[in-house]
Amino acid sequence: MSSIEKIALFIDGSNLYATSKALGFDIDYRRLLGEFQGRGRLLRAFYYTTVIEDQEYSSIRPLIDWLDYNGYTVVKKLTKEFVDATTGRRKVKGSMDVDLAVNAMELAGQVDQIVLFSGDGDFRSLVEALQRHGVRVTVVSTLSTQPPMVADELRRQADVFIDLAELKPKVGRDPAERPGSRELRQPPQFLARGIINRGDRVE
Repeated sequence: MSSIEKIALFIDGSNLYATSKALGFDIDYRRLLGEFQGRGRLLRAFYYTTVIEDQEYSSIRPLIDWLDYNGYTVVKKLTKEFVDATTGRRKVKGSMDVDLAVNAMELAGQVDQIVLFSGDGDFRSLVEALQRHGVRVTVVSTLSTQPPMVADELRRQADVFIDLAELKPKVGRDPAERPGSRELRQPPQFLARGIINRGDRVE
């Protein structure tokens, strides 16, 4: 029996984006993948995001395409834009929380550790459920902002908490060093897809 820990990453895209922005740096997703590949056998890296319906161009599309060809399983959902009747403001309706939770529970019997990149307190019950299945859960967010980006109840429930600020030297990139289109078109470097069929993708 192998002693190498089996790991899966679950990235709440919008939450991680907001957290890294609050800390003043961009995530280098190639380096992030390498960092966790070095911590065990990385079975899958999920990235969850929403895309606004009927929007001809979204600034996140180049990132989604790059992730999809470079070892990440991108799970995306179309959201609907609407006008709030009470405030008159345009709002976007759509959440990936349920999709992330379902995928995490499906994978619980096949991994030793799940790394959750989110500070959303709604995930506390998911973390608790995964722990009941014998999975260790690491939460990545930050306490280094005012107010903190991680909910206290989520941080307390996690087996391990990693402050994203501490990971900056390993996975960060200055916003001025954003990759150009040439890097986004680099040949794909696939992560071993392992145990979940590609059919899990939400189009």
